[in-house]
Amino acid sequence: MKRQFLGALFASTCLVSAGGAWVQANAAAVAVPVVADGIGGVVTGTKGPEAGVWVIAETRDLPTRFIKIVVTDDQGRYLIPELPKGKYEVWVRGYGLVDSKRVEATPGKNLNLTSVQAPNAKAAAEIYPANYWEAMIHVPPESDFPGTGPKGNGISPTMQTQQQWLNQLKNGCHQCHQIGDRTTRTLLDNSPEGWAERITKARAAGDQAFSDHGPSFASDMQNRMTAFGRARSLGMFADWTQRIAKGELPAEAPPRPAGVERNIVLTSWDWSNGRYNHDNVSTDRHDPTVNANGPIYGVIGYWGFIEHLNPTNLESGEFGYKVTANKSVVVLPPEELPDARPHNPMLDRHGNLWITDQGRAGGPKPGAPPPPDKMGYCTDASNKYAKYWPQVGKTTNTAVHYNTKTKAIEGIPMCNGMHHLMFASDRKTLYFSGGGGTPDSSVMSWVDIDVWNSTHDAQKSLGWCPMVLDTNSANPAKVAGVSEVSITPDRVQWNNPARTAGGNDPEGGAGGAATPVAAAPFDPKKDTRVNGGLYGIDADISDGSMWAVKTAPFPSGIVRFHPGTNPPETCKTEFYEPTKLPDGKYYEAYNGRGMSVDSKGVAWTAFASGRLGKLERSKCKVMSGPKVADGQQCPEGWTYYDSPGPKMVGVKNASADFHYLMWVDLHDTLGMGKDVPILAGSNSDSLIAFDSKTEKFNILRVPYPMDFHTRGMDGRIDDRSKGWKGKGVFATYASQPVWHQEGGEDAATGPQLVKFQVRPDPLAY
Repeated sequence: MKRQFLGALFASTCLVSAGGAWVQANAAAVAVPVVADGIGGVVTGTKGPEAGVWVIAETRDLPTRFIKIVVTDDQGRYLIPELPKGKYEVWVRGYGLVDSKRVEATPGKNLNLTSVQAPNAKAAAEIYPANYWEAMIHVPPESDFPGTGPKGNGISPTMQTQQQWLNQLKNGCHQCHQIGDRTTRTLLDNSPEGWAERITKARAAGDQAFSDHGPSFASDMQNRMTAFGRARSLGMFADWTQRIAKGELPAEAPPRPAGVERNIVLTSWDWSNGRYNHDNVSTDRHDPTVNANGPIYGVIGYWGFIEHLNPTNLESGEFGYKVTANKSVVVLPPEELPDARPHNPMLDRHGNLWITDQGRAGGPKPGAPPPPDKMGYCTDASNKYAKYWPQVGKTTNTAVHYNTKTKAIEGIPMCNGMHHLMFASDRKTLYFSGGGGTPDSSVMSWVDIDVWNSTHDAQKSLGWCPMVLDTNSANPAKVAGVSEVSITPDRVQWNNPARTAGGNDPEGGAGGAATPVAAAPFDPKKDTRVNGGLYGIDADISDGSMWAVKTAPFPSGIVRFHPGTNPPETCKTEFYEPTKLPDGKYYEAYNGRGMSVDSKGVAWTAFASGRLGKLERSKCKVMSGPKVADGQQCPEGWTYYDSPGPKMVGVKNASADFHYLMWVDLHDTLGMGKDVPILAGSNSDSLIAFDSKTEKFNILRVPYPMDFHTRGMDGRIDDRSKGWKGKGVFATYASQPVWHQEGGEDAATGPQLVKFQVRPDPLAY
């Protein structure tokens, strides 16, 4: 990569810094290049050059606040490239330090900086990621399970194992925000009563972060605490913050960035106007050159806006829409607030935007009519999908299509629940995961966008299949060395899971009260339908199948789905649960949320318990028959990796980090090679890239503003000829209470869009 140098080598020289002069006593080193649109220099401290610390440049001279961050090399040198014109405040942040004084600088001039040693361990720990603080929580020991209720040990009887209790912590708390950040670990009243009061507080109607939904979040926190065992859990959190208030600190300090971690270049922009932004998309996942140099789109679900920001020219904006009573979709004028709930975005091969809309958050407004019955094609037997597995009940979900060129918007009324979305390898079939455990959402559904674009006929465009396992085949056929399943198409011949019969049950008629129906005894002569909401979803480009995480019940698992040649009759599903430990109660991992598939068909899963799971389906010895009913048929295919960071004391196979969605970088958009799995380190301010060859994790930390709690990511190539400078991975701050972010309630803070780039070395330009 091209570099500009002012000089070659220099020996014992005098380094001028913001705080004075330092005599360099070490061996000769290469000078930091001066570049027209960059700032570089050397960071020194009390013991000489500071290696592995962050240098942060921030300006508000642009249309949006702009931040760029790099890491010093082993000689304390740094180079911040590609800075737009403006005045920047530049400073140093690093473990073992407190922030240095901000120094004003402009691109084109080098700046040497002096780090500031932390006066004590407490001051140093203030910038530790949240997971280091959360690891201090005294989790109930294994011996306290199963819970015996309020009159016993205070733990809910529904909690049969410590892992189930931790699953509630991970799934119930972390999915909204970090645990261990400054906001959660610092209370005015650290007593159990103080904690009880804290979780009753709700944001007022019209709150900038998430509109009128504050009371629902407060109610949710109450319910989550009750699920733990209210008094016991309030006491646990109170004990945690009391010990912190008295001066107890994390047992270990995070390591400074090393190796590849020092090659990171972080760029971030404010966006979303202080509103909670759920997720973002930059390109077509199958061709990262789609939408090159175009806007990044984000979803502001609780307000109903779609945000867009172009990192190239900093043009930004938003638009709102609503889904009308007849399920058509209209863009709203700026003065009219939207009444929709967009959840996840995806770009197609044409660069147009697709969105899963889940209906108004919190349900219909008071006095509003109930949602209409589902469209006729959801139940009409003339539709082969409805005949195979009818979708009865009410409709609230819409697949929204936005033409980014013409600005036209339209909606497809769906027959089933939707959550996340992903294009199959054919790039025309858009699959949806479902968010819930009811029969209508326990399906794999899709839209053929080519059929929709040519006909605008929903019935011709939609398809869906229930998830049915081949549990009655004794000798399945072999395809490419791997057994393929075969499903009995008659749904009357399936084993069914426990379900709710009534208005939303295709086996219970089109109406009536909802009634729990227990699962019948397992019959090995029948195929078996599985229930449970689907979450993270991805395409397997090696064979055209789709994979998704089945989030419930505990411990969760992943499903592989293939439509076959003539769906729905040829639809095939496989289910893989994390491996049980020898005790039969605990699992190698639990709470899968995100998953992605590499180019070789290896399925990777982000387990919120703090592990990365790798499933090599080609190693599985059993693919069908009664043994596949519980998902434990392929222990030989699984490998598990502990993600970096502190473990929770007294806990099996769990860290204090939380992994939301994950993504495999098929096209080397980050700069670490192809097929790199990347976890969202949502409780550690990071993306965590896994090197499969060395089996080493690389932590790509976002040190400022703290509270980088991301859900997903994707990578784009804007210009292949520019090497690392022409590509990058985008992720967004996605903590629902955005005021947890460093800076607090300051109106200048809020969600940011972050671009991750890995260059060849810390001084590459």
